[in-house]
Amino acid sequence: MPVRQLSEAVVNRIAAGEVVERPASVVKELVENALDAGATRIDVLTDGGGRRLIRVTDDGAGMTRADLELCVERHATSKLEADDLMAIHTLGFRGEALPSIGSVARLTITTRHASEPHAWSLTVDAGDKSEVKPAALSQGTTIEVRDLFYATPARLKFLKTDRSEGEAVREVVRRLAMSRPDVTFTLAGEERAPVTWSAAGEEQPLVRLGDVLGADFRANAIAIDAEREGVHVTGFAGLPTLSRANSLGQYLFVNGRPVRDKLMVGAVRGAYADYLPRDRHPVLALFVTLPSSEVDVNVHPAKTEVRFRDSGLVRGLIVSALKHALAREGQRAASTGGGATIAAFRPVPRRSGYDWRNSPARPTPWSPTLGSVALGFEEVAQAAFDVGGPSADARVESFAPAPDLIDRPLGAARAQIHETYIVTQTRDGLVIVDQHAAHERIVYERMKAALDKAGIGRQILLIPEIVELDEGDAARLVARAGELERFGLVLEAFGPGAVAVRETPSLLGEVNVRGMVCDLAEHMAEWDDSLPLERRLLHVSATMACHGSVRAGRRLKPDEMNALLREMESTPNSGQCNHGRPTYVELKLGDIERLFGRK
Repeated sequence: MPVRQLSEAVVNRIAAGEVVERPASVVKELVENALDAGATRIDVLTDGGGRRLIRVTDDGAGMTRADLELCVERHATSKLEADDLMAIHTLGFRGEALPSIGSVARLTITTRHASEPHAWSLTVDAGDKSEVKPAALSQGTTIEVRDLFYATPARLKFLKTDRSEGEAVREVVRRLAMSRPDVTFTLAGEERAPVTWSAAGEEQPLVRLGDVLGADFRANAIAIDAEREGVHVTGFAGLPTLSRANSLGQYLFVNGRPVRDKLMVGAVRGAYADYLPRDRHPVLALFVTLPSSEVDVNVHPAKTEVRFRDSGLVRGLIVSALKHALAREGQRAASTGGGATIAAFRPVPRRSGYDWRNSPARPTPWSPTLGSVALGFEEVAQAAFDVGGPSADARVESFAPAPDLIDRPLGAARAQIHETYIVTQTRDGLVIVDQHAAHERIVYERMKAALDKAGIGRQILLIPEIVELDEGDAARLVARAGELERFGLVLEAFGPGAVAVRETPSLLGEVNVRGMVCDLAEHMAEWDDSLPLERRLLHVSATMACHGSVRAGRRLKPDEMNALLREMESTPNSGQCNHGRPTYVELKLGDIERLFGRK
């Protein structure tokens, strides 16, 4: 078959396959155009999950008649200056979105520029462009996309249900709304109730993030702000105790552009590795700002992937910024703890046939959950409720609070329950502490400090182990040999494509040297970082800390409990244990009053 030039219509439909994957892709391109046009309000309406209708209306600058006629031609854009792909300051720049959409759907654009006496309208039906006509519109641009993929029926078979496609549209708008808190967004459609995210101002990003991600995130978010060599990382990250079973709660932005970047996801995972188990993921929104010349956004037509000129700098800054913020707020328990505790309570059922009104003058208190308790009565009048000493199976011990400790963040110890949980009294509530989890974090942080101070001990192999690798992997390892030595791994080149391992970290004990080195080489090929080895050592430290901590079931004296509380207050990251679980739950007086219907 001879070589021939494809028609423009076919070329556009091929391009549409890269740019327009589903209705959410269309919404993303149109909303980004609206933001680039300086819109302060954007309304998105869909029908059939976007399959039947997508309408995006904005109050931006609009287009002139000449610009409107040209904007539906391939590779026509107003956003590139001097054809410099390294000076991109807008969300769009490729000039492919509108012609791609028009080639597979019925596209109508109505727009008005301030310099024009009235609005203009243009329609593109499966690639056939109409004449530009006068239209009625007071300001900005309105774009309607009807019958998406009707010109390419095979693509319709790959779409999901209207509800699923509508949810994908919602997620796209959510991400863009998070990146621009100064813009009002409205999203409506038959699949959902209308929702409006009002402009909050660029100086109040947490207001918009809370509106999008929920009140729990706003209450449990910690501020991130770090800068190094022209790269600026800002945003908010959730406390480790506010986590999810997947990474869908991670929102990452580069120069205002929502992205899905492996390097950034890996940096987040590395920063939280000391706080969360592998099956839990943090909730956060991070914004990376850097000169456009230092990042390539022209990697994929969908513009969701980026490449950094200095990936190590960006990754290192994200990891350090998150770690410092988490350490700063490490003693802060998630506010959801109190709410979850309240939700766990259930109304106490009335015992069959029991009526306190007909009970003796001195009734025996009964509880189906606590059983017998040992309590100290502070006033003579309370002694009337004393039912005698505790039974043999009593699991609660109580003591008078130390007045000078009640004002401390974790209060004064009042009781130990089931030899596992410490109940403390604060000035405005109470705290329940898991003694094992709390001490585990304290021991772990001590071990980490010791490692940082004295370095990691090494054990010499009697016979160096030769590990054969790909030449590139071996070269990366040798290049980082000095850094690896800091973590107790000593190796050197052993001919092409091999390394000789002479010493290993003593903390690891008996170790599969070949497996460790191969894993390390694979991670370095992907991230160019020695963090996996550090993470392995920290995992060993965490395990040792777990076995060396106060165990559940051990009865503590009041002085021991208060000493543990004071240690927690001075220990970084004491709000959660090494496995990401909370070490304590705080209940304010207001929470307790709600339990009893008093508030």
